[in-house]
Amino acid sequence: MMEKHGDLQLRDHWVFPTNDVLMPTLGNSYAAYESFQEELPGLEIEQEWQWYTPHKAWFGRGQHFWTTTRGTHKEKTLYWLHVFGGSFDVAVWFKEKNRMEAMRANVSDKTRQLILDAKIIGKVPTFPVVFNVTTTEPLADICALIDCKKLLER
Repeated sequence: MMEKHGDLQLRDHWVFPTNDVLMPTLGNSYAAYESFQEELPGLEIEQEWQWYTPHKAWFGRGQHFWTTTRGTHKEKTLYWLHVFGGSFDVAVWFKEKNRMEAMRANVSDKTRQLILDAKIIGKVPTFPVVFNVTTTEPLADICALIDCKKLLER
């Protein structure tokens, strides 16, 4: 579940979240956002912005696209990005049955604790691992978890 780190931003449906919009909204955290975006091609991930009416805000959706051996085009959502004033959250959702695989990812003890503490949500038992990002410090763990999820149930 999203923790409150300030007010959710990007609330104008008519203003697409370009870098010119994100820079003043994220402030000092923009450098961390930019570093995160630079990591995505190496992880074979594309981020797209989508407007979500229930939340009345733009959310970033990180997706992995691939083609099966039979030629079928597949896609998998690996994370959701939410922008707050001065920071952004990256939420990586896992099915409960994959909690141990997430624990085995190459992440810090602090992130392992986040995985252990994450509450199950929904009818299909899933849990989010949510990082509030203001610096580049958590990016290695975020990328490791995204990479872990990319390989699950493929």
